[in-house]
Amino acid sequence: MRRLPDFDAWAIFATVAREGSFAKAAEALGLSQATVSKAITRLEKRTETMLFHRTSRRITLTESGYMVLENANDLLNMGEVVEANISEQSEAMRGLIRVSSPMSFGLNYLAPLLPNFLEQHPDIELDIKFDDRQVDLVAEGFDFSLRIADLADSSLLAQRVCPIRMLLVGAPHYFAKHGTPQHPSDLAQHKALLYTYDNRGAHWRFHHAAHGEHNQALPSSSLRVNNGDALLPVLKKGLGLAVLPEFLVWQEIQAGEVVEVLADWKLAPIALYVITPPGRLRPTRVTAFIDYLTKHLRVSPWSDSLS
Repeated sequence: MRRLPDFDAWAIFATVAREGSFAKAAEALGLSQATVSKAITRLEKRTETMLFHRTSRRITLTESGYMVLENANDLLNMGEVVEANISEQSEAMRGLIRVSSPMSFGLNYLAPLLPNFLEQHPDIELDIKFDDRQVDLVAEGFDFSLRIADLADSSLLAQRVCPIRMLLVGAPHYFAKHGTPQHPSDLAQHKALLYTYDNRGAHWRFHHAAHGEHNQALPSSSLRVNNGDALLPVLKKGLGLAVLPEFLVWQEIQAGEVVEVLADWKLAPIALYVITPPGRLRPTRVTAFIDYLTKHLRVSPWSDSLS
């Protein structure tokens, strides 16, 4: 006789993976810890596969657990979607939305959009992680992330929101003291302030309309940080130059605190994307929040200011 899948147990499994412990999953689901533990044991017996490594201090997914996590999340998410679709719209616009966002961009441009959305939808709970690290959406249980990158060849489900130019900038008194570079090769004589999560490798890649491509090895560095905002005080003090996204420095450029150099040598642009897990249906509340953010973030104040 064919057995139905143990949907409850798979939903509990997905929640345990997201919360990182049986106790936290039990609290999130309103169940006893014993019920959660029995559900996982039931799945492991049924599949004859260990899904979690257990120690006295923590639990972690096994390789098999990682392999089935995305499918389990799909089951949990699909159940939520089915229930939402048979409820009225007001009932669908409730519940938790988990989002990952880069810190500097998120604090300056995402955070100001949150009050209006929460006022419109008082039954929605937002859990937003501000972190420049590239998160694993499935393993860490995020509904979507905002990511600033070049995803032209990515297999991720990515919705492009707006382009972002990269600018080579420094304080006017830095260039008065060390000279203004006229060609990317001049950068070998300068000090750089670097962003740790820059995925451009050991070179800055420039393009000139008349002179073509130039790959320049990174200058010697006096500072590396994992958050772009941390570069600004040192940059404005005149202790180096940096390649930074326009959204981070457009106000400083307007104020004359930093200036762009080598403007004819363009750095490869990047863009702001909404990234969603592959193969997942989205609850109405998540789609509504994505639509709300993309509508407002497509209008970038920095682009007009620097045009």
